[in-house]
Amino acid sequence: MDQVQRLKKDYPWIQTPLIVGAPMRLIALADLAVEITKAGGIGFIGAGTDISDLTTHLQSAQTQLGSTSSTALLPIGIGFINWGADLDASIPIIAQYRPAAVWFFAPSSTSSLVEWTQRTREVSPKTKVWVQVGSVLEALEAVRNAKPDVLVVQGTDAGGHGLAQGAGIISLLPEVSDAVQQEVASPAEEEEEEEEEEEEGGGGGGGKKEAYAPVLLAAGGIVESRGAAAALALGAGGIVLGTRFLASREANISRGYQAEVLRAVDGGQTTVRTKVYDDLRRTRWADTHNARGVINKSYVDAMRGMDEEENRRLYNEEMEKGDAGWGVENRMTTYAGSAVGLVKQVMGAGEIVREVREGVKGVLEGVRERL
Repeated sequence: MDQVQRLKKDYPWIQTPLIVGAPMRLIALADLAVEITKAGGIGFIGAGTDISDLTTHLQSAQTQLGSTSSTALLPIGIGFINWGADLDASIPIIAQYRPAAVWFFAPSSTSSLVEWTQRTREVSPKTKVWVQVGSVLEALEAVRNAKPDVLVVQGTDAGGHGLAQGAGIISLLPEVSDAVQQEVASPAEEEEEEEEEEEEGGGGGGGKKEAYAPVLLAAGGIVESRGAAAALALGAGGIVLGTRFLASREANISRGYQAEVLRAVDGGQTTVRTKVYDDLRRTRWADTHNARGVINKSYVDAMRGMDEEENRRLYNEEMEKGDAGWGVENRMTTYAGSAVGLVKQVMGAGEIVREVREGVKGVLEGVRERL
């Protein structure tokens, strides 16, 4: 079964090419997730590291979607930042609401990822496990140990957090695809040989078990149909958008933040991957990770040698300004990907999903004409 067939089987409401909303912490809540799903995509609620209000958001999503069955899956996902989220507190929530998918990112160890995966599957067997990776090594470790249903392959053009050292999606996705195919091929071949031997020996009976292989989704630096079409050509089964949904009406985002997303251009020059914003906000990400955001006074002063405590003091003062605290000459953090310059207007999340999905078809038709 190919990637698209599996996606349609696992998420029967979707339309293809699949558009997924990234589980942006504090920003992707029920309203955004629901509208993405209703438009034929898959929306995620970004639980992040703090699940204290997750139940409230899931209740809201359940009400909006009219999903109250104790057996049916809730047709949205939950995204966890695993190094900070409370596993013991999260599992009962997963068991109660049965999301269609859980998205795991940045576990503190491989054993932690395995535990999150096993316990999720125990309490909600039909919930699909998604794991975000940013390198070939991360992908192989996830496949070997957790056997996720979906690998979200994130390139370094992504906004927000990811691996500090990595590659853009255009080279990362094909290399991950090749490595994963090679990894899962050998066990599958051995399994087929064993089944053939059983049948020859008269012990056969049931149908052949489908070999394991995760669906690959592309993330990082994709905000519109041309990037989405390119990712599909690279071998992705679907597309993840984050930065584009910052400029959606349903995003839980400050006006100042959203205005800065719309203002920023030339993202390769005006955004940067750095730990400066984490340091100022006192978030405890590992040294292996940093985040891409729009360059502003906080970053410029840090690069000029300003003392971190002084920079943090100024940052905290800026928070008192509200929406006026964002901007190039201000200090509030604007996490956004390098494709931010392609984000031009605020739209409904459903409109964004449909625009990108339909636009891909036009882009690919244009490619065919040039062949």
